[in-house]
Amino acid sequence: MATVTTAADGGSHALRRVLRGGVVNLVGTAVGAVLNLALIVMITRALSQETAGLLFAATSVFMVAAAVANVGAPDGLVYFIARMRVFGRADGVARLLRLAMGPTVAAACLLGLVLLVFAEPMAQALGTDEAATYLRLLALFLPFAVLTDTALAATRAHHDMSGTAVVEKVGRPLAQVVLVGAVALSGAGGLLALSWAGPYLPAAVVAWFWLGRVLRRAAPDATTGAQGVAGTAEATGASAVPGRVLDGSLDVTPRAFWTFALPRAVAGVAQMGIQRGGVILVAMLNGLAGAAVFTAATRVMAVGQFGTQAVLDAAQPRFAEQIATGDHAGVRGLYQVATGWLVCLTWPLYLGALVFAPEVMRLFGPEYRLGAAALVVVCAGQLAASVLGMGDLILAMTGRTGLNLLNNVLALVANVLACLVLVPALGATGAATALVGAVILRRVLPLWQLRTLVVLHPFSRPVMTAAASALVWFAALPALLTWVMGTGLPTLATAACLGALGHLATVWYLRGPLELCPGR
Repeated sequence: MATVTTAADGGSHALRRVLRGGVVNLVGTAVGAVLNLALIVMITRALSQETAGLLFAATSVFMVAAAVANVGAPDGLVYFIARMRVFGRADGVARLLRLAMGPTVAAACLLGLVLLVFAEPMAQALGTDEAATYLRLLALFLPFAVLTDTALAATRAHHDMSGTAVVEKVGRPLAQVVLVGAVALSGAGGLLALSWAGPYLPAAVVAWFWLGRVLRRAAPDATTGAQGVAGTAEATGASAVPGRVLDGSLDVTPRAFWTFALPRAVAGVAQMGIQRGGVILVAMLNGLAGAAVFTAATRVMAVGQFGTQAVLDAAQPRFAEQIATGDHAGVRGLYQVATGWLVCLTWPLYLGALVFAPEVMRLFGPEYRLGAAALVVVCAGQLAASVLGMGDLILAMTGRTGLNLLNNVLALVANVLACLVLVPALGATGAATALVGAVILRRVLPLWQLRTLVVLHPFSRPVMTAAASALVWFAALPALLTWVMGTGLPTLATAACLGALGHLATVWYLRGPLELCPGR
């Protein structure tokens, strides 16, 4: 007897799949967030502000260069592999990987060479000749960073989040903590860059081994998986999106792949420029000590982005499948539910850091307390950004990479211009203001641009429920405890423990409205 798949069943299955991937990523994310925060605290406490600022600025250059070298291949692999699986052409994944990897590795090697050649002029721009040594060492590991990103993107396209969690969220950060900690304690400052970048080499090896296992496991299920997705599309009355970027045989041509990927590459560079460019600009305009303070003040944002990325990585392939089958109602529903999950994960962190900003900054050392104002600005901006959700990801998955590129470039330009105006006078606080403005702009524009395809807005039951819980346990409760106990680390610790327990209990009690148990 044939099995009939209803729209509700298909939606519940989609949410369960995304939720499972999100949980796997979340566990890795929680560990990775702790490790990355520990790494920054270790660096700021063990090294002078100038040395810490130098390392942060050099590694920011590395991250921007890695974003350039990726040439959009990770997003292209997720997009096209998901579509291949939907339309029954999973056997073309190996060819697609070969198509993506040649230009990607070539770009990484070329940019590594550029860093080696231009290390001296870049070091002068950063204000210290020692930066040249850092940049040259980092350049050697650029190809391994790119290989890691591409392999893990292909595993996520197969709904395997374990590789990203194990390699990117836990393994590499743990190795960096151990190696950088050992070097910092030994006083051998010249090896700091090597200890930070070295873990990318074993990460690349493990990531490609993991991808091989995923491809072997996925091969027997290709036909079944395609039939299941097609059945869901048929049950919902959806059809394939007109004008999809596949030819008549459903093979991905090089032109189709790079037409999608290259605008995403520029957009990714702009996005990384927003995240990391502020560190470089503060180092150039306000000195390395200012760059260290700005990096410490934005660590809470970086930790929150780990949680955001956990949900994004899990939802991205499902969005690609829904858009490929024209399931716009499913896209809207998943957007609102996933935004609620983002608020559940990130608002407790941002609210707590906002309320206890001076105490949080003292964790990095007494000289970092001046960054409290910058931390408040960053947290306020991230609260708003979390509520706006992942419209930029959905815009990219519709194939509108030109608009996605435009949004990210506009946000980067806004960030740079605001930094040039604000940083000389306000230092880290000015850079934080510029960063928040750029992030909000990048979140708002896609929601407006998608209005003719699917109307997306975050005002839904899951989002309101998550926000209410976070406000009670991480704003109202800390305010009450501060009134009773006063300010200080004991109050912070008490508020964090009680708030976490209360928020977890509330989320569990309201798991139905939050759709954390779809299809129960």
